[in-house]
Amino acid sequence: MARLPHRLLWLASVAFAAVSLQSASAQQEGENLAPYQMLRSLQFVQDTVVTGDHSAGEMQRYMIGAIDKRLRSVDPSVYSDPRNVDAALIYAMSGGNPSTLEYLVSRDVAGNFDNRVSDVLRKYLAGQGMLVANSLKAMVPEYRNERIGPYLALVAGNVAITNTPLEALELYDWARLTAPGTIVEEAALRRSVSIAVEADMVDKGLAYSRKYARRYVHSPYASQFADLFVLLVVRHYGKEIAAPDIEGTLAFMDADRQREVYLRIARQAAIAGKNDLARYASEQATGIKGGADDRNAEQLARLYGGMADIPSDKVGDAMKAITDLPEETLSPADQALRAAAQAIADAVVRPPVAANVSAESLEQDTGVNVVPTQDSVPKTASSANDVSGSGSAPGATPAGNATKYDADFQTYVDRGRSTLTAIDDLLKEEGTLQ
Repeated sequence: MARLPHRLLWLASVAFAAVSLQSASAQQEGENLAPYQMLRSLQFVQDTVVTGDHSAGEMQRYMIGAIDKRLRSVDPSVYSDPRNVDAALIYAMSGGNPSTLEYLVSRDVAGNFDNRVSDVLRKYLAGQGMLVANSLKAMVPEYRNERIGPYLALVAGNVAITNTPLEALELYDWARLTAPGTIVEEAALRRSVSIAVEADMVDKGLAYSRKYARRYVHSPYASQFADLFVLLVVRHYGKEIAAPDIEGTLAFMDADRQREVYLRIARQAAIAGKNDLARYASEQATGIKGGADDRNAEQLARLYGGMADIPSDKVGDAMKAITDLPEETLSPADQALRAAAQAIADAVVRPPVAANVSAESLEQDTGVNVVPTQDSVPKTASSANDVSGSGSAPGATPAGNATKYDADFQTYVDRGRSTLTAIDDLLKEEGTLQ
């Protein structure tokens, strides 16, 4: 029995040595892989990430580092194989170290690298893409059927997007059609949505959005797509975009993602004064059940839907819905939005004050909320920013002749106007930041 621990120790040592030898053998085998073989592994990992396996992100970073080391340490004769040259170029266009391409080209005494391609890419990676925009565009048809073709088309589109977005759209179309199901297609689709939104190309924007939602809704970059889609919807709802267009795009998403997008739409629509859209999106978000955070989503929907009801005959219900929301469940941005909505609702339901009421009485009544009557509820403003109202100032006569106020009352009126102006500025700032 005394010898048992020694035997166990010996067995453990043998097992450890076997594992060490196996690991060393695997490492040596990895170091002997050709660059193009290692690149295939990187491409597989990157494609896995954009299709939803975020756990592969760490492996992606590891592979980029391993390939960088391999490209620099391999014997230069390896680049006589065009597949390894292409691997170096694709690595540089796939988020790799830009200085590695510079290193390889400077040591290419055998002329294995095409100087036209390498020079253009070096300028692009150095932030000088506009200088080689025409050269990049010309290379795309030439390398269309080559391994680097989709990547060149994507890079050319990235350069063209600033000055010639329609040309960039064509380049992105080609990139995604020649590399379906890859990180190249994901990036091309997402940037195509961006171009379509900025150019008010609604049909194309919807078409690209459906493709993206169907294939890459689980991508780590899907939040950028969601922001673009929300902007497209808020700008064009009620004209080129209707409810079925929204539902047809979001149908590819799971319940949590659908609800998140509907809430984003409701928020931006409420800020923009698109009240019909805000109500619709809030109702849709509320109707989606079974997600991870039903309670919080319901409260946000009540906030945005309540904002939409402020300039309507449901202002009383809207005030109650907004006031009843627990503040601790809202983000700081939504807390500010709620405070602004409450201030606007108070201004809407506050009855007009007679011109002969003293300033002292006005100060006593500033904190009183009166139940709105048919006469005291203003009509919905016609402008996009309807929160400021479009009615006459207190004390104005129907004929438009201004009543003369005493100094104290005029100060009160000016202070009220300043408050509403500050609220407008807050809402405009919210619309800019989101």
